[in-house]
Amino acid sequence: MAGVDVSEVGKMATLIGVKISNCELGQFGEYKKEISPLSIKALYDLDKFVDEKDRVFCKDARFVAKKVGLKSVRSVLKSKNIDVKYCLLGCFKEKKGKKMLVKTKTWIENAKGELLFGKGKTEVLDVISQTGSIKAASEMLDMNYKKCWTHLKILEKNFNDTLFETKQGGGEEAGTRLKPKAYELMSAYKQLEKEIDEFANRRFKELFLEKDS
Repeated sequence: MAGVDVSEVGKMATLIGVKISNCELGQFGEYKKEISPLSIKALYDLDKFVDEKDRVFCKDARFVAKKVGLKSVRSVLKSKNIDVKYCLLGCFKEKKGKKMLVKTKTWIENAKGELLFGKGKTEVLDVISQTGSIKAASEMLDMNYKKCWTHLKILEKNFNDTLFETKQGGGEEAGTRLKPKAYELMSAYKQLEKEIDEFANRRFKELFLEKDS
């Protein structure tokens, strides 16, 4: 076909109904790139987990990725338009839709149902430990100084212990320092909150997500 524009050949083929196949240069029709062995394996392994709506659980996609790599799995998911369900780690893009999440809130009360300790008071102690100042902590937490101070005094009353000391004036010694008991309370609360969240999320997945089809 020397001297003839390839576009004209394509137009003529379309006009007379001739199909041009096996075009190695991709000039006519779709040029299909060679599929890598890893992508083939990813497709084969993912097929075991894909449901009738072309969806796969994130945990199953990650399982396959351990063998063939994230890149190969992502490539197959994209080319086959497979949706990943409940990707909490951000490994794969997930189609936007309604998601269910479990939320927990942890606090400690006395026998009368009065709040003793919780997230708010923990944050106050935490920020004071970082800033060394009740005033700076109240500003960072968008809380007025009096409320921040009240949180501290309520904590001391509830636990019958001194949780902080404040020194006026200038120099390195000035400001507010937390006592060991305050750090102990913060650490214990954060550990309790973490373990409750982990348990709630684990049971939520078992009861709601893994049963979802």
